[in-house]
Amino acid sequence: MINHAHCVENPGGFKGYGDECWGLTASDNHEGYNAHSPTNDHGVITPTAALSSFPYTPEESMKALRYFYGTLGNKIWGEYGFKDAFNESAGWVAKSYLAIDQGPIVGMIENYRSGLLWRLFMSCPEVKEGLKILEFETPYAPEISMMDGPDQAPV
Repeated sequence: MINHAHCVENPGGFKGYGDECWGLTASDNHEGYNAHSPTNDHGVITPTAALSSFPYTPEESMKALRYFYGTLGNKIWGEYGFKDAFNESAGWVAKSYLAIDQGPIVGMIENYRSGLLWRLFMSCPEVKEGLKILEFETPYAPEISMMDGPDQAPV
């Protein structure tokens, strides 16, 4: 939500930023590669930042998806999905498609849609054991009871 709010506020006055066009994270940019954030903003939008946030920001992420695909379309979409990043102020679009950015888009949209990947991951005995030891609760592994306490967890 901080990322979205920053892009809506757009203190740097970057072209294109707004409610439908947001997403700051590490990515290619017109000068190389950088870790884009509200405190390190160079006008670069990285679609994976908004789209991988679907489980947490479904309304904001859906607006971004519609804008990226429907409005910007072929400018940032290609044969492998969304290009890594773009900067409308600089008139720049990455030529690259990074798997580390493409994968989370697909996985997190599916997690928003069905929770499938989270449920599969949480079904692993080693994950359940680790979460129990850490006293971590998640709706994707409801059978992990924190009532047992860490002293009851296998070591």
